[in-house]
Formats: sequence, C-alpha cells, structure tokens
Amino acid sequence: MATRLIGELKSSAVISRHRKNPVLKASDVPYPAALIFNAGVAKYEGKYVMVFRNDYGSIEEQRIDGTNLGLAFSDDGVKWQVEPNPCWELKTDEITRIYDPRLTVIEGRCYLCFAVDTYHGVCGGVAVTEDFQKFEILSISAPENRNMVLFPEKINGMYLRLERPFPVYGRVQDEWFDIWISDSPDLKYWGHSQLLLAVEHVPFANAKIGPAAPPVKTKHGWLTVFHSVDKDYSRGKNGWEDKWQKRYCAGIMLLDQDNPYKIKGICPEPLIAPEAPYEISGGFRNNAVFPCGMVLEDDGEVKIYYGAADITTCLVTADVDDLIGLCKKPDFKVPMNFGL
Repeated sequence: MATRLIGELKSSAVISRHRKNPVLKASDVPYPAALIFNAGVAKYEGKYVMVFRNDYGSIEEQRIDGTNLGLAFSDDGVKWQVEPNPCWELKTDEITRIYDPRLTVIEGRCYLCFAVDTYHGVCGGVAVTEDFQKFEILSISAPENRNMVLFPEKINGMYLRLERPFPVYGRVQDEWFDIWISDSPDLKYWGHSQLLLAVEHVPFANAKIGPAAPPVKTKHGWLTVFHSVDKDYSRGKNGWEDKWQKRYCAGIMLLDQDNPYKIKGICPEPLIAPEAPYEISGGFRNNAVFPCGMVLEDDGEVKIYYGAADITTCLVTADVDDLIGLCKKPDFKVPMNFGL
C-alpha cells in the first residue's frame, strides 16, 4: 500500500511559541547532558515541577552514552532551576533504560508514567513519588506498549490512562499504531481496553499516533493533546542519523468529561507543526515536536511543554477556550470498541 504524502503543515494560529524558547537545554543542566527533551510537567505543592529525559553523551561528537531522568523546579513555568543530580536512572538485568516521563497529580500525590526498554521489548510503567528521589513502581505493562498518560482524577471510581500499543505485525502498513484507553481500580491492574483514536482519523498522519501530555479537565470535557507522525521517504538527513524520514506534530481533541472513552471533538489540523528554527534544525532528529506536559492556569492560559527536534524542551501557550474551539464534532466512528 502506497504511503499517502501529507505535504506542508502549519501550526494553529491560536498557539504562541514562548519568546524564551528553548526553556531548557543541555547547558542548563549541571551534570553530563546532551539531549534534554520529552519532559513531564505539573503543578505540585505550589511550584511547577519538571521531570525531563536526559540522553547524556556529546552533542559535538553526536554520541549518546546513556539515559537518565532529571528534575527541575520553577516559580513561573518559564525559568527553571535544575537540581544538582539526576533523580532517576533504572537499569536491571532486564531493564536497559527508562525515559519519556509524564507527570500527573492525583489526590495530592504525584504519579509518573514512563517508557521502559527491556531485553524483551518496550513497556510502559506507572510509578508514584513523594519527593522525586524515591519512586515506587506500581505497574509495568507487557510489551509492546508506551506513551502512557494518566487522567488527573478518578472517573466513575476508576483510574484511566491513554496508551499506544504497537503490535509487531502492525496493521495496514508499517507503524500504523493507534491511541487506546484503559482503566484500573488501583493503578496496578489495567483492563477495559478500547481503541480511542486511529491513524486514519487524523488527516495529518500517515504513520503512528499516540498520547502526548496528560489530559486537563475543562468545563467542556478533557482537553487532550496527542502526537502524530507522517513519513516521506524522499526526506534525507535531518539530524544525527543518515536518514530521518518522519515529521512529528501535535494534535488536540476533547474527550467526554463523564465518559472519556468518547471523543467529543477533534481538530482536523495540527495544533503544533515543526516550523521554528529550533524545531527543524540543529537537533538529534529534526522536524519534531513532542508534547509531554500541559498545565491549565486559573486565568485560562494553557502551557504546553514539548520536546523540540529531540534536543531541547520548549513551551507554547494558548487560551483554553481557543483550544476547545478548535475541537469539532468528529466525522468518524471508532470502528472497534468490543461492544463494551
């Protein structure tokens, strides 16, 4: 099956890139660091807290030696103070690294979703922390699953998460991976899994899609960003690798407040497309924006934190009503919900 080319994409007019972008980069980190991206951000105990992915090595030599998670705090969500040491690096006989953290505060406790590389596949993990120094792992999925994000409250007595399984055989064509939703009574045992959004529902994707930042609650429903990927095999060297043919964008949708298994609205165009110099050049993988954190302020401003070109962490802002206004009633029906 031929890949449908997407063509030029533009960011929505409702978002504004922060004038101080990137808000976090390797030179801000007081220990070995190279790629500072895909950071989870939340408001917790009166401060903004960020847990970021650090692929350490050498930018000059374009070399990665390992991965850990770093910790930073901020009073305003823009200027960040990085703690003097990484907060978590996990290696065992089975686990080779953890990365891509997402933060969600539920009932006053801070939860961390993360990706786990193992010798038997990629998994998704959920942990809880009180101090960002000790992390209690509550669950790790079976392979292959990742990009997990938690909803910030129970709904109908259950915890919920979005996730992105990626079956080895794929479907239709290579890397057609979709967004699923599951629930749990205790954050350990997960089930009631259903397809939420499929690649073919996203006009600006021709490959995988997946969750981005944890959803935020609004009066109209759960505002939810997701990432999308399109491939163009004519693309050449766009970063450290000999060939990088993908482009990562961010989309946005609105899920029903009482039943998040239902999509109330979705924007048919990207919310954020790679356009700024720090998104399209000079990175590990250019042409990439990847949100992992979203904060809704009391005045209606939404802060969205994202990895740019897999090398820095950046920020866009928008008004919550403008974001909700982008989400139109879907013109598709999810083809598989198992009748549940």
